[in-house]
Amino acid sequence: MTSSFALAPPNALPASTSAPDPSASGDLSLAEHYCRVRQQSLTLCEPLTPEDMMVQSCPEASPAKWHLAHTSWFFETFILREFSPGYQPFHPDFLWLFNSYYNSVSDQPAKKLRASFSRPSLDAILAYRRHVDSGIEALLEAGTEGEAGRRIVLGLHHEQQHQELLVTDVKHAFWSNPLRPAYREGELPGSGLASELTPLRWRSFSGGLHEIGYGGEDFCFDNEQPRHRVYLEPFELATRPISCAEYLQFIEDGGYRRADLWLAEGWQTVQDQGWQAPLYWHRPDRGSQHRPDRGSQGGPGDSDRHPGGEWTIFTLRGELPLNTLLAAPVCHLSYFEADAFARWAGCKLPTEAELEVAADTETASGDDADAGSMLEGGALHPLPSRVSAPDQLTQMIGGVWEWTASAYLGYPGYNAAPGALGEYNGKFMSSQMVLRGGSVATPASHIRTTYRNFFPPATRWQFSGIRLARR
Repeated sequence: MTSSFALAPPNALPASTSAPDPSASGDLSLAEHYCRVRQQSLTLCEPLTPEDMMVQSCPEASPAKWHLAHTSWFFETFILREFSPGYQPFHPDFLWLFNSYYNSVSDQPAKKLRASFSRPSLDAILAYRRHVDSGIEALLEAGTEGEAGRRIVLGLHHEQQHQELLVTDVKHAFWSNPLRPAYREGELPGSGLASELTPLRWRSFSGGLHEIGYGGEDFCFDNEQPRHRVYLEPFELATRPISCAEYLQFIEDGGYRRADLWLAEGWQTVQDQGWQAPLYWHRPDRGSQHRPDRGSQGGPGDSDRHPGGEWTIFTLRGELPLNTLLAAPVCHLSYFEADAFARWAGCKLPTEAELEVAADTETASGDDADAGSMLEGGALHPLPSRVSAPDQLTQMIGGVWEWTASAYLGYPGYNAAPGALGEYNGKFMSSQMVLRGGSVATPASHIRTTYRNFFPPATRWQFSGIRLARR
């Protein structure tokens, strides 16, 4: 190993020119893959000030500084403390301070308090990362096989999950700021495509027995296994996600005022939170009734920012007119909104098995989803599909997470891993709905067709959208 692990100079974030997403890491060593993933977290923080990195703007989010610390905590706690003889932890209090939810490791501060961690300083957190990186470097030089190597790979995928969370948390923080600052400067690539909406078509799939779940030899999370058979009725799947233009029709048809379209809990949430549009949509000409909600994942409104009354969407490149993104997939929707739209359209949400079976077909495509990704130069916002084949499923990987009609439960034969790592997925199998497909904030090497994301049904701050199904 060499200085490739010197990821940050003292007391500063690195000034890298580009940190490639490790999406083509098949020919990389584990050490090189580790270095790239760890660098990507720091690169994502380059546009942020130390003050930005302290903000926790909703209960679901965490400060960027905390993400940098917790991902290092994971490597220290589950790898270095167990597999590196003589390793000296960076600070004894970090074991509990940066623990997220692993109750068998230690108690931990309440999540809502993470914005109060003004100490340790950002400099100390960066020093913590360098300390952990040195420990992993030494472990890799000594050779990592078996469980230690598997845990390093798990730690890298864990960090990629937090990279996605960091992006979505920063977006919410900047939207909550009355100045509405842009995370990334410059024009949104692919905007202005309002007239290029690809017609919504349908692809048919036969019923019968199908196999789903991960069955390969590479990495997957435990909740993607075991591979098993499911019986499906014949179904049809929309060839692309629902667009902003189509969702606007739902709004203009009174979708948020019709109780008959909503699940009971969803309708109550609409009333309690004052939802009248997706998160980050704003129409100031209606005054306070169209300000973004102040409840869960809500924030301040400003009725005079855009005279003329046009809808706007806040993106990581700032606030943009909706009419420049009408052909783009709608995002930042809750499960309740996705389900209500499907009812309004006379369709349904697909099950996770239907989406996985469809995504595994040879006509499914990730499209050009990387164009909107968090890679250098990416839009950081879902963009319209540019695939013209009429029967091809587009943006099945990347773009927006797609809500499914499936509750998050273990597959037949699922068993959580023993010990603290068994808390990673299994204990959340209650009151959550499954999403599939990844988004523009998901690192490309982190996603696959069997990946199961999950959130409570009122969650809106992720890049979550809709793909319709019907029978």
